[in-house]
Amino acid sequence: MKKRFILSILLVAFTYSNSFAYGPIGHRTVAKVAEFYLTDTAKQQILDLLDGESLVLASTYADNIKSDRSIGNFDHLHYVNAQDGQSYSESEKNPKGDIITAINNSIAVLKDKSSSKEDKVFNLKMLIHFIGDLHQPLHTGRAEDMGGNAIKLKWFNKSTNLHRVWDSDMINHNRLSYTELAETMVKPPYLDVKEIEKGNVISWYNESKKLSKVVYNSAQKGDKLYYSYNYKYFPVVKDQLNKAGIRLALILNDIFK
Repeated sequence: MKKRFILSILLVAFTYSNSFAYGPIGHRTVAKVAEFYLTDTAKQQILDLLDGESLVLASTYADNIKSDRSIGNFDHLHYVNAQDGQSYSESEKNPKGDIITAINNSIAVLKDKSSSKEDKVFNLKMLIHFIGDLHQPLHTGRAEDMGGNAIKLKWFNKSTNLHRVWDSDMINHNRLSYTELAETMVKPPYLDVKEIEKGNVISWYNESKKLSKVVYNSAQKGDKLYYSYNYKYFPVVKDQLNKAGIRLALILNDIFK
């Protein structure tokens, strides 16, 4: 079961105990945006592979299986750690794998004609989720503070941490469903999609890593964050979700030609 994924990336205890990336709304938004940019050929092949299940529902699978350790422990694949100013190539690699190796492995399995349907379904669901994770800046954060999980602060007087603020607190605060949030995204002709599609998984990682420095500088331990923080940074969250959806579609269109 899921042998191609498991053999390629061995299991290991996770570092972030509270890292759930964007939460259900964020991940579903990424998937909904991706659907807008999928070709008809890719849409049909994905629908057939998932037996009618939508990308939106599949997008939270990688978080949902955290409650079932009989499937395996894949928590370490949701992120990658590097020191500030380090590119991925310069960083110390987790020998058991990280989000970069997970994405590349899933793409390889999906492109391999000899892969079983079970392996393809599993890796498709993981890929959808991990592309979203890659665009959450603190999933490229520092190991010493667990990607911002150790930076405790207040969000509208409720205890939280910097990681969670960027995962879900800002998204939930704006009270938009994933469909509403996806509909608010800037689209062509007012958006240069070709520019967003440029690069690859590594350059997109480096982009998120650079943005993580902005996030770290945006708040300190013990801060109380309110409307002004949301006003300034929620557009950044939206931009990352939009980029993730567009880039996910780019990858899927290439896989399902």
